[in-house]
Amino acid sequence: MGAPPIVKGTAAWRYFGDFRAGLLAGQVLLLQVAHPVVAAGVRDHSNYTEDPWTRLQQTAASLSVYIYGGPAGARYEADRLRELHKTFKGVDAEGHRYSALNPHAYAWVHATLVKVPVDAQRFFGRPMTTAELDEYYAQMCDVGRLLGVRDQDMPPDWPAFERYYDEMVAGFATNETIETLFDTIRTVPNPVRWLPGPLWTRLRPWQYRAQLFFIRGTLPPAFRDRLDLQWTVADQRRFSRFCSATRLITSLIPVSARSTLVRTVGRLNVWLRAHPRARRLLVH
Repeated sequence: MGAPPIVKGTAAWRYFGDFRAGLLAGQVLLLQVAHPVVAAGVRDHSNYTEDPWTRLQQTAASLSVYIYGGPAGARYEADRLRELHKTFKGVDAEGHRYSALNPHAYAWVHATLVKVPVDAQRFFGRPMTTAELDEYYAQMCDVGRLLGVRDQDMPPDWPAFERYYDEMVAGFATNETIETLFDTIRTVPNPVRWLPGPLWTRLRPWQYRAQLFFIRGTLPPAFRDRLDLQWTVADQRRFSRFCSATRLITSLIPVSARSTLVRTVGRLNVWLRAHPRARRLLVH
């Protein structure tokens, strides 16, 4: 039986846009660029080092469309992404030619996005039940097909997906793009115009330490060790306390409200594409 469409009440609708997944933004980007083809593409074709905040906003907007933008919005976004990535080609760190549409790399990026909401619930909420995981994964496989991920590159069920995910991570090591990512987090520019520069100069080291803390706390432990990221017993206690506090506080927020922002962004993006004049006014 096929997956139900992503509509109110289904697993993907409930969990994909949960705002707590934002705490995993650094972790998922690091895992994506751990793949050598993705690392080369980001190195050669991404402007995230110059303007990481805009890049993050664009990524979030894109995700919101293909999950919450309805079938037409999802198809439009999928076509746009594939057309965009057709031009991303080059030579990787080992001298091999690459394409951003390399099916294995393309599938890996999708896999990291599939995993984020599951990890967000595991760390900061209530872990999904087996039934929820089955429905959620089936829905995300449909999204993957829409994006052009091949069936043979998507494991058939959630347990198989977890084995695939773990095997992929076990083969990764550090690379130049990962090091650049850490430097970018450390030196990231002021995110908003209204924030005084001297204040951001004081806040930036705190932002860096917080990002690094969440990356270290949520990465697969064996991969964290291969990156030489220190993680002590005291760190684990602090992280566990944070997770417990976040779980307790956010449990007071209705499930549907936790994804309100992302759902709204998705609907807004679909509306703006149907009204290009309004879109141009907002952009400029």
